[in-house]
Amino acid sequence: MRRILAVFLFTSVAMLLIFDAAEWYADTSALPRYCESPAETIAIVREILTSPTPVAGKSRRPYVVAAKLIFLVPREDAEPLQSYLKRVQVRISEKCGAYF
Repeated sequence: MRRILAVFLFTSVAMLLIFDAAEWYADTSALPRYCESPAETIAIVREILTSPTPVAGKSRRPYVVAAKLIFLVPREDAEPLQSYLKRVQVRISEKCGAYF
């Protein structure tokens, strides 16, 4: 029984540390790259979420970068698109000081 408890505690602590490290990385390294052109990034995120073929003959790099933002700020269940985009704008504004 003690062995199971020790494994459970170790696993719990390891998971908490991993989640804290991922949040720190998102705040310090990943989110600041969206500060250069936040309005363009939000427009691309909107296109990714609404268009069946968002890239369609365009450069893929901006779309890949914007798609990563969808994973850093995930959409909640049944969240309307406008609310989600507003929440993403607020998150970028908090990190970059860019208000748009």
